[in-house]
Amino acid sequence: MKYKMLVLDMDDTLLNDDHQISQKNKEMILKAQEKGVYIVLASGRPTPAMTHYAKDLSLHTFGSYIVAYNGGEIVDMTNEEVLFEQSISTEHLHELYDFSVAHNVHILAYLDGAIITESESKYIDLEAYLTGMPLRKVESFKEAINKPSIKCIMLEEPEYLATVSDKLKAHINHKSITTSKPFFLEVMQKGIDKAASLARLAERLNIHPTEIIAVGNANNDLTMIEYAGLGVWVDNVTPEIRHKADVIVASNNNDGVAEVIERYILN
Repeated sequence: MKYKMLVLDMDDTLLNDDHQISQKNKEMILKAQEKGVYIVLASGRPTPAMTHYAKDLSLHTFGSYIVAYNGGEIVDMTNEEVLFEQSISTEHLHELYDFSVAHNVHILAYLDGAIITESESKYIDLEAYLTGMPLRKVESFKEAINKPSIKCIMLEEPEYLATVSDKLKAHINHKSITTSKPFFLEVMQKGIDKAASLARLAERLNIHPTEIIAVGNANNDLTMIEYAGLGVWVDNVTPEIRHKADVIVASNNNDGVAEVIERYILN
């Protein structure tokens, strides 16, 4: 099979535990693009937290793409044009805030290039660190969030957040809900996930799902792993979904992405 697209989750997949792209992964990604393969960075991260990585990988030079916010936005890196965007309405963001208060979890959203929250948490600080985006602590979430946001996150200790996740899915059926890390419960508009946006992009590029490799490690990657012709986990995959992929390669700290490219694209 000649693969035409390689889709890569970022955190804990392409990025190592120091949040860096290894030199070997960089070299192999460049070789894949030189061979004519589209590289798509598909992450729960907001677009501003992905573009510098994309440019470091020369995605803008080779006409490759970003799928940000778990599928909420598609960006053509050639000119940084937004090809697709789907946001959560202000009304629904306020409804999600009310749910978070009722269930005693933190909540954040993204507005005008910043993270908006009215509470403090080590997990909120971690999101600010991971994304490099400014963190705005406000007195009133509802007053500050006065227009749509592509995604919001509820945050708390993993064991408790898992129980909240079940309640949220039962209470609100007009949203897509997933986890990227055990302490990040991510909420997008209904129908938005990585696979749905990959399908939009693949149709635009006339690429069949069988011609796509997707690589990930967590629950928010599962839809794209199942959508792609070859679904791949890195070895540090969330244990309960380990059996869901076609192939398991080395971990994010051991150049698993480079292994995929060497085995299935260059050879």
